[in-house]
Amino acid sequence: MANINWRTINIDLLDPESPANFSITTLSPTAPLVSASEVQGLSSQIKQLLRGGDSEGALRGALENPPYGGDAAAKEVHLATVVEILQSIKQSEMSPMLSRIYSSDGGVEVLDVLMKYLYKGMSHTSQPSSASTRSMSPQPTGFSQIHSRGGGEGGGQAMSVLLSWHEKLVEIAGPGSIVRVMSDRRTV
Repeated sequence: MANINWRTINIDLLDPESPANFSITTLSPTAPLVSASEVQGLSSQIKQLLRGGDSEGALRGALENPPYGGDAAAKEVHLATVVEILQSIKQSEMSPMLSRIYSSDGGVEVLDVLMKYLYKGMSHTSQPSSASTRSMSPQPTGFSQIHSRGGGEGGGQAMSVLLSWHEKLVEIAGPGSIVRVMSDRRTV
């Protein structure tokens, strides 16, 4: 009998379909490189559509061209554009617009990209900014006022809009959109 400890044999090396036998980088598709100036140009075109009153066209244009291959600055510019579009659309127009996008060609992918931007926007508005913590003013009661008066909670207002969109999007696209976004390796 051989003196081999069978518990230490790496059986994954014997399986041809094992991840140990192929490069994991092949799992995520390569995205074309996008510069920040290209995203800025697209952003200005989208904002022009928004000013012209075509909010659905602006939303669709922003979501059909996500800068997967862009650097962090390009992605931030595009995120700001998408959030601006979402904030400009009335709540009564959300469901009909999402239904039209969902029923169109490629609508599922477009709504999945919207879900990615909703999650990214929520992660950015939940982080306290250093500017808001520097502008604390002490109150006679011993509590500190972090946000300025009259301006509301800038991040809270954006979060409310994003949560409203999330609710409507899950109603239209279903929870499968959340699963697809969480498992997709491409980030916006």
